[in-house]
Amino acid sequence: MVYSANVSERRRQPPELAISTVIFALRGDGETSGPTLWLPLVRRTRQPYQELWALPGGPLSAAESLQDAAARNLQETTGLQPDYLEQLYAFGGLDRSPAQRVVSIVYWALVKPDEAALAQETDNVRWFRADGVGQLAFDHNQIVDYALWRLRNKVAYSSIAYAFLGEKFTLAQVREVYEAVLGKTLDPANFRRQLRTAPDIEATDEYLQGGRHRPPRLFRYTGSTGPKNGPLA
Repeated sequence: MVYSANVSERRRQPPELAISTVIFALRGDGETSGPTLWLPLVRRTRQPYQELWALPGGPLSAAESLQDAAARNLQETTGLQPDYLEQLYAFGGLDRSPAQRVVSIVYWALVKPDEAALAQETDNVRWFRADGVGQLAFDHNQIVDYALWRLRNKVAYSSIAYAFLGEKFTLAQVREVYEAVLGKTLDPANFRRQLRTAPDIEATDEYLQGGRHRPPRLFRYTGSTGPKNGPLA
């Protein structure tokens, strides 16, 4: 049973501030040929919404900055310390919580493959495909949908895709990022041609080894993928 505060009681209580974080990473699922977008969720162990999955987060303490609180929540729940951590949006609907009103400052984090491989998983912390999270607690489905919308829009005009990649990568790996984020297949030849003329893409003298065919050249991104803590977007 979900506890619901009396309406007059709710109006007298000041809003509580909280931090939530949407963490995106590229992972294989064994079903598709390339990586797909995943995010970790936390199982709620108490009411309201006990047993439902939710985004990592918690109350904002008086002694923390917003960014520090988001980073701490990430570290405590998943063990992750991603380079890309940016403020996404503020969610403050009157009925977000059935008890006291809660205003959540939401951050999003983009995780590189080697970081995602080290993420902690327990009975109460699990990774889900971003397009298959099911029913989440509070308004967290709305938050995930908004984060996906922002990511898909931003990848079209910014360098945010490289936040998912390591220091060196192949052009095919860049294309896999775009395909995973956009949810569609891109023409390899056209994509490779566009990347070769893009600024801040630098070829190295190294090649990816271990494949059956001619090893592809490794590239590096020399620009900036964005601030670690940006403004509300």
